[in-house]
Amino acid sequence: MYKTLQDECYEANMQLPKLGLVLFTFGNVSAVDRDRAVFAIKPSGVPYEALRPEDIVICDYDARVVTGTMRPSSDTKTHALLYKTWDDIGGITHTHSTYAVAWAQAGLDIPIFGTTHADHTHQDIPCAPVLTDEMIQGDYEYETGNQIFGIFEQKGLSHQEMEMVLLQNHGPFTWGKTAEKSVYNAAVLEEVARMAYLTLQINPETPRIKDTLRMKHYERKHGKNAYYGQGC
Repeated sequence: MYKTLQDECYEANMQLPKLGLVLFTFGNVSAVDRDRAVFAIKPSGVPYEALRPEDIVICDYDARVVTGTMRPSSDTKTHALLYKTWDDIGGITHTHSTYAVAWAQAGLDIPIFGTTHADHTHQDIPCAPVLTDEMIQGDYEYETGNQIFGIFEQKGLSHQEMEMVLLQNHGPFTWGKTAEKSVYNAAVLEEVARMAYLTLQINPETPRIKDTLRMKHYERKHGKNAYYGQGC
């Protein structure tokens, strides 16, 4: 009964190595079925070249395995909490992609320097501070979800407008209406992180993009009068 969901999750996961976003088993994608209140996620530690659709594990919103013979991703509790809290997202991606992780390890937001960034979000991409010792030693993966919620609340961000985040000393999480869109956002995040890094190498004093240009690019794709693309 979960074959379609498993196939969707499998195809999304297989995009990660194709896009150069993972090395070995560094990452995972999940896809949710809101009608059944379950989500599909990559099994823990399985190489992408060995992964099969039937290996995909089905879990509920409390991260309990519903069906599957393998142990789900070690990040399952984080995915579960995001799905449980943000009921309008359909897919989540976590990677350890190089440039995004570099910004996360530096503990810095990714500043918005240009229109490529503004085409996807009109704010700096936030980096959530490292967890406390109590959170790390407690229910770590669950608290990672709370770490994400905390930075969004602190900065007054909407998860619908900002579909990506960095976790200090860890790496990026992205989400979207579908698993495929969450992978797209992971690729965008990595490219924006790379561009920002290179920009600061060329000119460490580079200012952020001017506000009018920033909002023009964001609103022409996402605003109420958006005109980018071919429409419905």
